[in-house]
Amino acid sequence: MRAFKYLSPFLVYIGSFRAFMVTGWEIWMPLLYAWVVIPLLELFIRPDSKNLSEAEEELAKRDRSYDLILYAVVVLQYAALVMFLNAMTHDNMTWMDIIGRTWVMGLLCGVFGINVGHELGHRINKFEQTLAKMLLLTSQYMHFFIEHNKGHHKRVATPDDPSSARYGEWVYAFYFRSIIYSYFGAWNIANKEVKKKGRPVLSIYNEMIQFSFIQILFIVAIFITCGWMVTLYYLAAAAIGILLLETVNYIEHYGLQRKVIDGSKYERAMPAHSWNSDHIIGRIMLFELSRHSDHHYLASRKYQVLRHHDDSPQMPTGYPGMMLLSLVPPLWLYIMNKRIKASS
Repeated sequence: MRAFKYLSPFLVYIGSFRAFMVTGWEIWMPLLYAWVVIPLLELFIRPDSKNLSEAEEELAKRDRSYDLILYAVVVLQYAALVMFLNAMTHDNMTWMDIIGRTWVMGLLCGVFGINVGHELGHRINKFEQTLAKMLLLTSQYMHFFIEHNKGHHKRVATPDDPSSARYGEWVYAFYFRSIIYSYFGAWNIANKEVKKKGRPVLSIYNEMIQFSFIQILFIVAIFITCGWMVTLYYLAAAAIGILLLETVNYIEHYGLQRKVIDGSKYERAMPAHSWNSDHIIGRIMLFELSRHSDHHYLASRKYQVLRHHDDSPQMPTGYPGMMLLSLVPPLWLYIMNKRIKASS
Protein backbone atom coordinates (compact mmCIF):
# COMPACT_ATOMS: atom_id res chain seq x y z
CA MET A 1 0.00 0.00 0.00
CA ARG A 2 2.87 2.40 0.74
CA ALA A 3 4.07 2.06 -2.85
CA PHE A 4 0.76 3.34 -4.22
CA LYS A 5 1.56 6.94 -3.31
CA TYR A 6 4.32 6.88 -5.94
CA LEU A 7 1.67 6.38 -8.60
CA SER A 8 0.56 9.99 -8.08
CA PRO A 9 3.36 11.41 -10.29
CA PHE A 10 1.67 9.64 -13.20
CA LEU A 11 -0.95 12.41 -13.07
CA VAL A 12 1.69 14.45 -14.90
CA TYR A 13 1.80 11.79 -17.61
CA ILE A 14 -1.96 11.87 -18.00
CA GLY A 15 -1.86 15.65 -18.34
CA SER A 16 1.05 15.43 -20.77
CA PHE A 17 -0.61 12.86 -23.00
CA ARG A 18 -3.64 15.14 -23.16
CA ALA A 19 -1.41 18.13 -23.91
CA PHE A 20 -0.15 16.31 -26.99
CA MET A 21 -3.72 15.71 -28.20
CA VAL A 22 -5.34 19.13 -27.67
CA THR A 23 -4.63 22.74 -28.51
CA GLY A 24 -5.03 25.95 -26.54
CA TRP A 25 -4.78 26.55 -22.80
CA GLU A 26 -5.21 22.88 -21.82
CA ILE A 27 -1.70 22.17 -23.08
CA TRP A 28 -0.32 24.19 -20.18
CA MET A 29 -2.11 22.24 -17.41
CA PRO A 30 0.85 19.94 -16.51
CA LEU A 31 3.11 22.98 -16.22
CA LEU A 32 0.63 24.83 -14.02
CA TYR A 33 0.37 21.77 -11.79
CA ALA A 34 4.16 21.36 -11.49
CA TRP A 35 5.16 25.02 -11.14
CA VAL A 36 2.14 26.71 -9.55
CA VAL A 37 -0.09 24.23 -7.70
CA ILE A 38 2.64 22.15 -6.04
CA PRO A 39 4.83 25.08 -4.92
CA LEU A 40 1.79 26.86 -3.45
CA LEU A 41 0.62 23.74 -1.60
CA GLU A 42 4.07 23.11 -0.18
CA LEU A 43 4.12 26.59 1.33
CA PHE A 44 1.24 25.55 3.59
CA ILE A 45 1.71 21.80 4.08
CA ARG A 46 4.18 20.98 6.85
CA PRO A 47 7.15 18.77 5.93
CA ASP A 48 7.14 15.17 7.16
CA SER A 49 10.49 14.12 8.66
CA LYS A 50 9.28 10.73 9.87
CA ASN A 51 11.42 7.73 8.91
CA LEU A 52 10.35 4.14 8.38
CA SER A 53 10.92 1.75 11.26
CA GLU A 54 13.48 -1.01 10.75
CA ALA A 55 10.71 -3.53 10.08
CA GLU A 56 8.95 -1.20 7.62
CA GLU A 57 12.20 -0.46 5.84
CA GLU A 58 12.97 -4.16 5.44
CA LEU A 59 9.52 -4.79 3.96
CA ALA A 60 9.93 -1.82 1.58
CA LYS A 61 13.30 -3.12 0.40
CA ARG A 62 11.73 -6.48 -0.50
CA ASP A 63 8.63 -5.01 -2.17
CA ARG A 64 9.08 -5.21 -5.94
CA SER A 65 6.24 -2.73 -6.49
CA TYR A 66 8.64 0.16 -5.99
CA ASP A 67 10.90 -1.12 -8.78
CA LEU A 68 8.02 -1.91 -11.13
CA ILE A 69 6.82 1.69 -10.85
CA LEU A 70 10.22 2.88 -12.08
CA TYR A 71 10.17 0.37 -14.93
CA ALA A 72 6.75 1.71 -15.96
CA VAL A 73 8.27 5.19 -16.18
CA VAL A 74 10.61 3.98 -18.93
CA VAL A 75 7.72 2.71 -21.05
CA LEU A 76 5.65 5.83 -20.44
CA GLN A 77 8.56 8.16 -21.18
CA TYR A 78 9.06 6.65 -24.63
CA ALA A 79 5.32 6.55 -25.26
CA ALA A 80 5.13 10.24 -24.37
CA LEU A 81 8.06 11.04 -26.65
CA VAL A 82 6.42 9.25 -29.59
CA MET A 83 3.17 11.14 -28.92
CA PHE A 84 5.07 14.43 -28.70
CA LEU A 85 6.91 13.86 -31.98
CA ASN A 86 3.69 12.89 -33.72
CA ALA A 87 1.82 15.88 -32.28
CA MET A 88 4.52 18.28 -33.44
CA THR A 89 4.10 17.17 -37.07
CA HIS A 90 0.58 18.65 -37.19
CA ASP A 91 0.16 21.98 -38.95
CA ASN A 92 -2.82 23.27 -36.95
CA MET A 93 -0.70 24.55 -34.03
CA THR A 94 -0.14 28.10 -32.92
CA TRP A 95 3.24 29.20 -31.58
CA MET A 96 1.80 29.03 -28.08
CA ASP A 97 0.82 25.41 -28.71
CA ILE A 98 4.34 24.63 -29.92
CA ILE A 99 5.98 26.31 -26.95
CA GLY A 100 3.57 24.67 -24.48
CA ARG A 101 4.04 21.15 -25.85
CA THR A 102 7.81 21.57 -25.97
CA TRP A 103 7.87 22.67 -22.32
CA VAL A 104 5.64 19.76 -21.32
CA MET A 105 7.98 17.30 -23.03
CA GLY A 106 10.89 19.08 -21.38
CA LEU A 107 9.20 18.61 -18.00
CA LEU A 108 8.95 14.88 -18.67
CA CYS A 109 12.60 14.74 -19.78
CA GLY A 110 13.74 16.33 -16.53
CA VAL A 111 11.32 15.07 -13.90
CA PHE A 112 11.03 11.51 -15.20
CA GLY A 113 13.68 10.91 -17.85
CA ILE A 114 16.72 12.17 -15.99
CA ASN A 115 15.40 11.89 -12.43
CA VAL A 116 14.31 8.25 -12.66
CA GLY A 117 17.37 7.56 -14.82
CA HIS A 118 19.40 8.89 -11.89
CA GLU A 119 17.68 6.50 -9.45
CA LEU A 120 18.10 3.45 -11.69
CA GLY A 121 21.65 4.46 -12.55
CA HIS A 122 22.70 3.82 -8.96
CA ARG A 123 21.56 0.21 -9.11
CA ILE A 124 24.12 -2.57 -9.59
CA ASN A 125 21.76 -4.63 -11.76
CA LYS A 126 22.74 -4.38 -15.45
CA PHE A 127 19.11 -4.46 -16.54
CA GLU A 128 18.26 -1.47 -14.38
CA GLN A 129 21.38 0.38 -15.50
CA THR A 130 20.31 -0.17 -19.11
CA LEU A 131 16.91 1.31 -18.30
CA ALA A 132 18.69 4.28 -16.74
CA LYS A 133 20.65 4.88 -19.93
CA MET A 134 17.47 4.59 -22.00
CA LEU A 135 15.84 7.31 -19.90
CA LEU A 136 18.88 9.58 -20.09
CA LEU A 137 18.89 9.11 -23.87
CA THR A 138 15.56 10.92 -24.13
CA SER A 139 17.34 14.07 -22.90
CA GLN A 140 20.60 13.46 -24.79
CA TYR A 141 22.37 13.31 -21.43
CA MET A 142 23.77 9.80 -21.25
CA HIS A 143 27.15 11.01 -20.00
CA PHE A 144 25.37 11.84 -16.72
CA PHE A 145 25.46 8.09 -15.97
CA ILE A 146 29.25 8.21 -15.88
CA GLU A 147 29.98 11.60 -14.38
CA HIS A 148 27.32 11.51 -11.69
CA ASN A 149 28.12 8.07 -10.31
CA LYS A 150 31.90 8.13 -10.67
CA GLY A 151 32.58 11.85 -10.44
CA HIS A 152 29.94 13.84 -8.59
CA HIS A 153 29.47 11.36 -5.73
CA LYS A 154 33.22 11.32 -5.07
CA ARG A 155 33.79 15.07 -5.36
CA VAL A 156 30.49 16.44 -4.02
CA ALA A 157 30.69 19.61 -1.92
CA THR A 158 34.29 20.29 -2.98
CA PRO A 159 35.77 22.84 -5.42
CA ASP A 160 36.61 19.90 -7.72
CA ASP A 161 32.94 19.12 -8.38
CA PRO A 162 31.33 21.13 -11.19
CA SER A 163 27.86 20.02 -10.03
CA SER A 164 28.23 21.60 -6.57
CA ALA A 165 27.24 25.27 -6.61
CA ARG A 166 29.60 27.72 -4.93
CA TYR A 167 28.56 30.12 -2.20
CA GLY A 168 27.29 33.30 -3.85
CA GLU A 169 27.14 31.75 -7.33
CA TRP A 170 24.12 32.56 -9.49
CA VAL A 171 22.29 29.65 -11.08
CA TYR A 172 22.79 31.08 -14.58
CA ALA A 173 26.58 31.03 -14.20
CA PHE A 174 26.31 27.57 -12.64
CA TYR A 175 24.54 26.22 -15.75
CA PHE A 176 27.57 26.90 -17.96
CA ARG A 177 30.15 25.61 -15.50
CA SER A 178 28.24 22.45 -14.56
CA ILE A 179 27.11 21.44 -18.04
CA ILE A 180 30.47 22.02 -19.73
CA TYR A 181 32.80 20.63 -17.06
CA SER A 182 30.54 17.67 -16.28
CA TYR A 183 30.60 16.66 -19.93
CA PHE A 184 34.38 16.82 -20.18
CA GLY A 185 34.62 15.16 -16.78
CA ALA A 186 32.65 12.20 -18.13
CA TRP A 187 35.08 11.91 -21.05
CA ASN A 188 38.03 11.98 -18.65
CA ILE A 189 36.54 9.21 -16.51
CA ALA A 190 35.63 7.06 -19.53
CA ASN A 191 39.08 7.51 -21.07
CA LYS A 192 40.80 6.42 -17.86
CA GLU A 193 38.56 3.37 -17.54
CA VAL A 194 39.19 2.16 -21.07
CA LYS A 195 42.96 2.63 -20.60
CA LYS A 196 42.84 0.49 -17.44
CA LYS A 197 41.28 -2.28 -19.53
CA GLY A 198 44.18 -2.10 -21.99
CA ARG A 199 41.99 -0.81 -24.81
CA PRO A 200 42.59 2.25 -27.02
CA VAL A 201 40.79 5.43 -25.99
CA LEU A 202 39.44 5.96 -29.52
CA SER A 203 37.55 2.69 -29.75
CA ILE A 204 34.07 1.30 -29.33
CA TYR A 205 35.15 0.09 -25.87
CA ASN A 206 35.04 3.71 -24.68
CA GLU A 207 31.62 4.20 -23.08
CA MET A 208 31.48 7.89 -24.03
CA ILE A 209 32.02 6.99 -27.68
CA GLN A 210 29.23 4.43 -27.38
CA PHE A 211 26.92 7.04 -25.86
CA SER A 212 27.82 9.60 -28.52
CA PHE A 213 26.99 7.19 -31.35
CA ILE A 214 23.71 6.17 -29.75
CA GLN A 215 22.61 9.77 -29.19
CA ILE A 216 23.53 10.83 -32.74
CA LEU A 217 21.66 7.86 -34.21
CA PHE A 218 18.66 8.74 -32.04
CA ILE A 219 18.59 12.29 -33.39
CA VAL A 220 19.10 11.08 -36.97
CA ALA A 221 16.19 8.64 -36.58
CA ILE A 222 13.92 11.48 -35.41
CA PHE A 223 15.13 13.66 -38.29
CA ILE A 224 14.44 10.97 -40.91
CA THR A 225 11.05 10.13 -39.41
CA CYS A 226 9.75 13.58 -38.48
CA GLY A 227 11.78 16.19 -40.32
CA TRP A 228 14.18 18.92 -39.25
CA MET A 229 11.65 21.22 -37.57
CA VAL A 230 10.31 18.51 -35.24
CA THR A 231 13.91 17.49 -34.51
CA LEU A 232 14.57 21.06 -33.34
CA TYR A 233 11.48 20.92 -31.12
CA TYR A 234 12.76 17.66 -29.61
CA LEU A 235 16.22 19.12 -28.98
CA ALA A 236 14.60 22.14 -27.30
CA ALA A 237 12.63 19.79 -25.02
CA ALA A 238 15.80 17.84 -24.21
CA ALA A 239 17.57 21.11 -23.39
CA ILE A 240 14.74 22.02 -21.00
CA GLY A 241 15.15 18.65 -19.30
CA ILE A 242 18.88 19.28 -18.93
CA LEU A 243 18.30 22.73 -17.43
CA LEU A 244 15.79 21.27 -14.97
CA LEU A 245 18.40 18.73 -13.87
CA GLU A 246 21.07 21.39 -13.49
CA THR A 247 18.69 23.60 -11.50
CA VAL A 248 18.19 20.66 -9.15
CA ASN A 249 21.96 20.18 -8.94
CA TYR A 250 22.27 23.86 -8.04
CA ILE A 251 19.81 23.78 -5.15
CA GLU A 252 21.01 20.43 -3.75
CA HIS A 253 24.51 21.50 -2.72
CA TYR A 254 24.55 25.29 -2.91
CA GLY A 255 27.21 26.81 -0.66
CA LEU A 256 28.04 23.59 1.22
CA GLN A 257 31.67 22.49 1.51
CA ARG A 258 33.45 19.47 2.96
CA LYS A 259 36.45 20.16 5.18
CA VAL A 260 40.00 19.26 4.18
CA ILE A 261 41.66 16.72 6.47
CA ASP A 262 45.29 15.55 6.54
CA GLY A 263 46.26 18.45 4.33
CA SER A 264 44.90 17.05 1.06
CA LYS A 265 41.94 14.69 1.58
CA TYR A 266 38.35 15.73 2.12
CA GLU A 267 36.19 14.43 4.93
CA ARG A 268 33.58 11.85 4.01
CA ALA A 269 30.38 13.19 2.41
CA MET A 270 27.87 13.40 5.26
CA PRO A 271 24.20 14.44 5.46
CA ALA A 272 25.36 17.96 6.34
CA HIS A 273 26.80 18.36 2.83
CA SER A 274 23.49 18.22 0.94
CA TRP A 275 20.33 20.28 1.26
CA ASN A 276 17.33 18.22 2.32
CA SER A 277 13.60 18.74 1.88
CA ASP A 278 10.93 16.67 3.63
CA HIS A 279 8.03 18.42 1.89
CA ILE A 280 5.86 15.50 0.99
CA ILE A 281 4.42 16.44 -2.43
CA GLY A 282 7.81 17.21 -3.94
CA ARG A 283 9.24 14.08 -2.36
CA ILE A 284 6.63 11.84 -3.97
CA MET A 285 6.64 13.59 -7.35
CA LEU A 286 10.42 13.21 -7.61
CA PHE A 287 10.63 9.72 -6.09
CA GLU A 288 12.26 10.98 -2.88
CA LEU A 289 15.05 12.85 -4.67
CA SER A 290 14.61 15.69 -2.19
CA ARG A 291 15.83 13.46 0.64
CA HIS A 292 19.18 14.13 -0.93
CA SER A 293 21.24 14.21 2.25
CA ASP A 294 20.71 10.51 2.84
CA HIS A 295 21.22 9.73 -0.84
CA HIS A 296 24.75 11.12 -0.72
CA TYR A 297 25.41 9.55 2.65
CA LEU A 298 24.55 6.11 1.22
CA ALA A 299 24.05 6.22 -2.55
CA SER A 300 23.04 2.56 -2.78
CA ARG A 301 19.91 3.14 -0.68
CA LYS A 302 16.76 2.85 -2.80
CA TYR A 303 14.40 5.79 -3.02
CA GLN A 304 11.60 4.23 -0.93
CA VAL A 305 13.83 3.88 2.16
CA LEU A 306 15.72 7.18 2.11
CA ARG A 307 15.86 8.74 5.57
CA HIS A 308 15.66 12.12 7.23
CA HIS A 309 18.78 13.18 9.17
CA ASP A 310 18.48 15.75 11.93
CA ASP A 311 21.89 17.21 11.10
CA SER A 312 21.12 17.81 7.42
CA PRO A 313 20.45 21.41 6.32
CA GLN A 314 16.77 21.91 5.53
CA MET A 315 15.26 23.81 2.61
CA PRO A 316 12.42 26.22 3.45
CA THR A 317 10.12 24.50 0.93
CA GLY A 318 10.04 21.64 -1.58
CA TYR A 319 12.11 21.22 -4.74
CA PRO A 320 9.63 22.81 -7.19
CA GLY A 321 9.43 25.97 -5.08
CA MET A 322 13.19 26.04 -4.48
CA MET A 323 13.87 25.69 -8.21
CA LEU A 324 11.66 28.70 -8.91
CA LEU A 325 13.37 30.63 -6.11
CA SER A 326 16.81 29.92 -7.59
CA LEU A 327 15.78 31.68 -10.80
CA VAL A 328 15.64 34.95 -8.85
CA PRO A 329 19.29 35.09 -7.64
CA PRO A 330 19.07 38.12 -5.30
CA LEU A 331 16.15 36.56 -3.43
CA TRP A 332 17.81 33.11 -3.44
CA LEU A 333 21.07 34.50 -2.02
CA TYR A 334 19.21 36.50 0.63
CA ILE A 335 17.31 33.45 1.92
CA MET A 336 19.89 30.69 1.51
CA ASN A 337 23.01 32.59 2.61
CA LYS A 338 21.32 33.37 5.91
CA ARG A 339 20.62 29.65 6.41
CA ILE A 340 24.22 28.74 5.64
CA LYS A 341 25.55 31.33 8.08
CA ALA A 342 23.09 30.20 10.77
CA SER A 343 24.21 26.58 10.48
CA SER A 344 27.95 27.29 10.38
